[in-house]
Amino acid sequence: MKPIKRLAVIGLGLIGGSLARALRDAGKVEYIVGCGRSVANLEKGVELGVIDSFTHDVAEAVSDADVVFVSVPLGAMSSVFEAFKGHIKPDCVITDGGSAKATVIEDFMQACPEYAAQFVPGHPIAGTENNGVEASFATLYNNRRIIITPIDQTSADAQKIITEMWQACGAEVIEMGVEHHDEVLAATSHLPHMLAFGLVDMLANLDEHDDIFKYAAGGFRDFTRIASSNPVMWRDICVANRRAVSELVFSFAEELQSIGELIEQGEGESLLEIFENAKSARDAYVDGLDDK
Repeated sequence: MKPIKRLAVIGLGLIGGSLARALRDAGKVEYIVGCGRSVANLEKGVELGVIDSFTHDVAEAVSDADVVFVSVPLGAMSSVFEAFKGHIKPDCVITDGGSAKATVIEDFMQACPEYAAQFVPGHPIAGTENNGVEASFATLYNNRRIIITPIDQTSADAQKIITEMWQACGAEVIEMGVEHHDEVLAATSHLPHMLAFGLVDMLANLDEHDDIFKYAAGGFRDFTRIASSNPVMWRDICVANRRAVSELVFSFAEELQSIGELIEQGEGESLLEIFENAKSARDAYVDGLDDK
C-alpha cells in the first residue's frame, strides 16, 4: 500500500494508539493527528511519538485526513459522526473499531449518509485490559484478525485501502456480515467479559471478600483479568448488542444452574462428562490457533 499521508485517530487509547504505532513502524503513514478529551493522554501521545499533533475538535482532526479511524465507546459514536458533516474530504476513507457493528452502522447512516461510500466498518479482534495511549504497542495486531463489515454503499476502493492498512499492521483481514459478526462476538468476546465482571462483582459483595481476593491464585487472576477492562466501553457494548448478549447470558445461567444441581446431587459421572466435553472443545480451539 502507499503510505497514508494524514491519519486522524479519534479516540487515542489502546486500539487507536496501537494502530498509529504499527503504521508508523511499518512506514505506512506520514502524519498522525489524535483527537480526544484528555489533554494529558494526548500530550503523552505526542511525547511518545504515537501522534504528531492533537486537537479536541473532531471537525478539525478530520478536515484534511486521508484516513479516519474512530475508536471511541459505542455510546459516543453518533456524536463523532455528527461532527464529520461538511469536513470530510471526498477521497477520505472512514473506518472504526467498534465491537458491535449494527449500531455503529445505524449511527453513521443517520448522522452522515453522504459519506456512505467512504465508510468501511471494522473491528480489530485484539486488545488487553489496559487503557490509554501508554498501553498501546506496535505489535498488538500481529497475527490477529480484523473483521470488516462493509455496507452496500461501501466502495471497492475504500475497502481496499482499509484492508491494506490492517495488513500493513500484520493482521489478517476477514469480511463478515453485520448480524453474523454481532452474534459471533457476543459469544466469543462479550459473554466472557460479562462472566468476569459478574464473578468479581458477586465475590466483592461477600462478607469474606477480603480473604477471597487476598488468597486468590493464578487461575482466578487469569479468568478475571478482563474484568479490569473499561467499564464504560463494556456498558455501551452490552446496550448496543443487547439481544445477542442477553440471550447468551441467559443460556449460560441455565448451564450453570444445571452444573450447580449436579454438584449438589453429587453426580460425579455427569460432571465428568461436561468437563471432558469442555476440555476437548477448548483443546481443539487452542490447537487450531497453534496451527495458524
